[in-house]
Formats: sequence, structure tokens, C-alpha cells
Amino acid sequence: MKEKVKKYYREGIVYSNDRWELLWELRKKALDVMEFLKGHYCIAYGSITRGDVNKTSDIDIFVEVESHILEILLKDFKILERKIVQATPWQAVKGSILLDDSIEISFPLGEIKKKEEEFYHFGGALAYEEMKEKKRVCGVNKKLLLITPTESGHRESSIIGREGKTARLLNLSIGTVQERIQVLSRRDKVGRTGVYLQRVLAPEESFGKVLKKIVDKDANVRRRYL
Repeated sequence: MKEKVKKYYREGIVYSNDRWELLWELRKKALDVMEFLKGHYCIAYGSITRGDVNKTSDIDIFVEVESHILEILLKDFKILERKIVQATPWQAVKGSILLDDSIEISFPLGEIKKKEEEFYHFGGALAYEEMKEKKRVCGVNKKLLLITPTESGHRESSIIGREGKTARLLNLSIGTVQERIQVLSRRDKVGRTGVYLQRVLAPEESFGKVLKKIVDKDANVRRRYL
């Protein structure tokens, strides 16, 4: 079900025992993967870092490492899908590896700009040690609600009209906050939009060789990759 953008403030959401257990269960699965990625820049992001999880929550991880090294590090995990993605012609080219339990690992396949890296922190991001310490962090969900963790759960409030304050709180550029509002508001109005490039790899294909073929044929991909 699509999450609608909301414009309200809601005080003091208290988590049930089941919700806390679900959060720590999802964290454990994320940590099991992140343990193998230590030594590289690696963060979990989204609801598992904020705490506002539900039974359909995915586990999202971002790591900066070369694709062939990443696949070696993940050799003990069951890989369900590998793909190359570029959301729009002017955004970074990324790789994505989907594991069991709805764990998705994304990684850059070329230059990644500061604003693109800030995307992950917009939703809330934590490193391995912070996840182990059961820290939670402020971040914005797909409804454009700022999730602020509390001892008993979280508070949530709309960021629309509060872009500057949100940027300062999350230590992001105002441009990143404004862009995310624009993208998620548009998705709310017209439905989920497509991506410019999404190429699923066959088991025998490598990220490097497939990307080279794409780069040779597509100037938009070539511009962001080289």
C-alpha cells in the first residue's frame, strides 16, 4: 500500500512489546550482514535506524566498496537478485544486491555526489557500532514525517513548511530536504514513478562487464559513471 504524504503533528507514539521485538529482530539481521562489511564505509538507513518499523519493513544498507569485493564478502549469504540502477539520467549509477529477509544492499558504481549521499541520512542512518549499541536517530519517512525517537517510542511531525529546521536537525543541505519533498510529493500525486535504468543481472554476469556494455551505449550513464 502506498504511503501518503501527511501534514500533521502527532505526539508520543508508544511502542508495544511486539514492536520493540520486531525492531531488534530486524536490527539483528542487518548487523549479521554489516559484520561482513566492516572496514568499508557502511550504514543502515530508514525505519530500522529510526525505530518506526512494521511487519513489511525492509532492511536497507548502503556500502562504498567495489562490486567484486562486495560479492566476495557476501559469499555466505543467499543472493536473490543483483541489478544496476540509475534513478534519473543525472543521478548516480548504483548496484543493488537483494538478500533473503528483504535485505537490500546498495553501492555506488561510480562517482556519488554529496547530495546523493545525504539522501541516506535524510531517512536516518547509523553505522555498525551505533546499531550494536541500539542507538536510534531522527529521520524522515516516506510520508514526509520527521520521526524523533523517544524512550517509549517516537514523535512524528510533518516537515512541510519546516524545511530549514529539518535540514539543521539532520545536518543536511536545505537543497536535499527540498528535493526529497518534491520527489515524495510527486510520487504521492502521480503514483510510484519509474527509474531511468534498471538492469537485472543473470547469475553468470558481473557488474563490471554489464556496466561497461551499458556505458558504451548510453551517454547518460557514461556521463555519471566516468
